[in-house]
Amino acid sequence: MADSVIRSLEARAVKVPMAEPHRTASGVITESPLVLVDLLTAEGVRGHAIVFTYTAMALGPVAELVANLAPLVAGRVLAPQAITNELLARFRLLGTHGLLGMALSGIDMALWDAQARSTGVPLCALMGAKPRPVPAYGPVGYVGAKDSARVAEGWAARGLPGVKAKIGYPDVQEDLAVVRAIRSAVGPDAAILVDYNQSLAAGEAHRRLERLDGEGLEWVEEPVIAEDYAGMAGVARSAATPIQAGENWWGPLEFAKALEAGASDLFMPDLMKVFGITGWIEIAALAAARGIPVSNHLFPETSAHALAATPTAHWLEYNDWWNPVLAEPLALADGRATAADRPGSGIEWDEAAVARFAA
Repeated sequence: MADSVIRSLEARAVKVPMAEPHRTASGVITESPLVLVDLLTAEGVRGHAIVFTYTAMALGPVAELVANLAPLVAGRVLAPQAITNELLARFRLLGTHGLLGMALSGIDMALWDAQARSTGVPLCALMGAKPRPVPAYGPVGYVGAKDSARVAEGWAARGLPGVKAKIGYPDVQEDLAVVRAIRSAVGPDAAILVDYNQSLAAGEAHRRLERLDGEGLEWVEEPVIAEDYAGMAGVARSAATPIQAGENWWGPLEFAKALEAGASDLFMPDLMKVFGITGWIEIAALAAARGIPVSNHLFPETSAHALAATPTAHWLEYNDWWNPVLAEPLALADGRATAADRPGSGIEWDEAAVARFAA
């Protein structure tokens, strides 16, 4: 079979309203600003990817970056790892964090999706695996004890075995109240995970973790600034509860640095910040060599494939924030998510919704 050749790369910006605002200790998200990436091969195969820019202020610049990078991939033979690694090398002097890194990651995911579709296999099969169920947890925002319990109870009613709550309230007593309200709502067997969203100084993190260690939590996520490897490592050494981090580490090199520092017990790569599937593969291998459990951050559709191919796969973070623009959102069954068993990542656009939410 002849090699596939890339014909074009396009980006569209949409803003999808959230059914319920998602509050964290760092701010409130009321809509999903998304860049929809489409890569077309000469044979007519389309690869898709999603980039979530957090704020509408970054939406236009990221979409423009993807479009500006199109001439660097058009006409190339479809070879995801080779193209992504060449792009990363090309921009080494500029730096590949931030908006450029997000754009490069979106392109990588579209490349892998197109390659899987061209080959006629699910994305995880292209990574050497097959679709398999991964336990999923649902998000609970920074909404106080009463509403946190209500939202958590809703996820439990849908059969999810875990929930993750945003904490980092003015006082640790409020953090504890949220955790205990959720426990009362979901029962003794459900996993409760909590996320500080980098809101604490190291000293305060030590004090709060001492109080949380008796609550039977699955993990405490990002108690301090993500780049503070030493501070994170100190908290990890002193806490009985596992520390989770990684959603704000850019690429395999930062995960390697964090691992060397002992900054986290668990890994949580974000496909949009680790240079897509290409970066994920390196991080999964690094984690497997040390027996570190790996969960995803966001992007559940593509992450379900990545986790299926990850030896130490742990949890899938589920969210439905951009389901309105998807023709077939990721399905959950018995509290687990299974990657779509068809060619590619399973991402298909609902074009009518894309037009309705166009930015």
